Amino acid sequence: MIRRQFLKTGALAVAGTFALPDFLKASANYPQKLVGLQLYSVRDEMGKDALGSLQQLSGMGYRYVEHAWYRDRKFYGWTPKEFKNVLDDLGMKMPSGHTVMRWAHWDDSKKDFTDQWKQTVEDAAFMGQDYVISPSMEEYVRKDPEALKKFMDLFNKSGELCKKYNMKFGYHNHDFEFSEKHGDQTLFDIILTRTDPKLVMQQLDTGNLYNGGAKAIDIVKKYPGRFESWHVKDEILAPASAGGHEKYESCILSRGIVPIKEILEIASKAGGPNHFIIEQESYQGRTPLDCMKRNLDIMQGWGYKAS
Repeated sequence: MIRRQFLKTGALAVAGTFALPDFLKASANYPQKLVGLQLYSVRDEMGKDALGSLQQLSGMGYRYVEHAWYRDRKFYGWTPKEFKNVLDDLGMKMPSGHTVMRWAHWDDSKKDFTDQWKQTVEDAAFMGQDYVISPSMEEYVRKDPEALKKFMDLFNKSGELCKKYNMKFGYHNHDFEFSEKHGDQTLFDIILTRTDPKLVMQQLDTGNLYNGGAKAIDIVKKYPGRFESWHVKDEILAPASAGGHEKYESCILSRGIVPIKEILEIASKAGGPNHFIIEQESYQGRTPLDCMKRNLDIMQGWGYKAS
């Protein structure tokens, strides 16, 4: 799937806007190098017992999380104020989150974003996020080169909106960005060449692109310094029993084919990234929470601290 159904259903808020207090527009001032977790990695656990899952992650040493569930102005069923209180009580923060931006979030008659998208950005600012990241793209947009170019203009406009709150808009890749082309350019090339890096950051998923025939190390060398955030992910060949179209599936870091440690070192020398977000979506018989503990231990063993 382009993005898991978990995300495809999310992030449409009710109409209406409100003025955000000035103090909410201040930068979160996160450390330049932070290690966090994409909560999609423990999606089932979050669905069954969000508070208990966060408590376990905090106990492991995670201090930063990235959300993957925002719906009707709520994060995992909590209002922004409630969720912020939950994270504060656990000594955790949320520097980024995934919310799909769709064409429907733009009102062409008004030449402005809908209240739904404006509220998405406002709620992200309330949570203290640095980045509002869209993790997918509607198929009809990516299949039409002219629609894709116009959508990249909306990416830049969303960046301008986020900038008012000292945030950046961002995009997170999957696999189709590298396997699909318009002319001699991949979709990923078009995305990076038609977005303003001052307004739109790129979150590189080091695992997803393998299913698109690309390698993270090549992309990092081609676009040095363009990736402010990463999904740190390793990959192995998916078993035949897994079904689906994807040749690879994610695994515990350093167990697969992605030279993560080398890539991180190359990227750091090029001036980024700032956020290292662990993500694993398949578990090879282990529990998701056990995998997250092992992943954090590995990152810390490489010298990347979670706090």
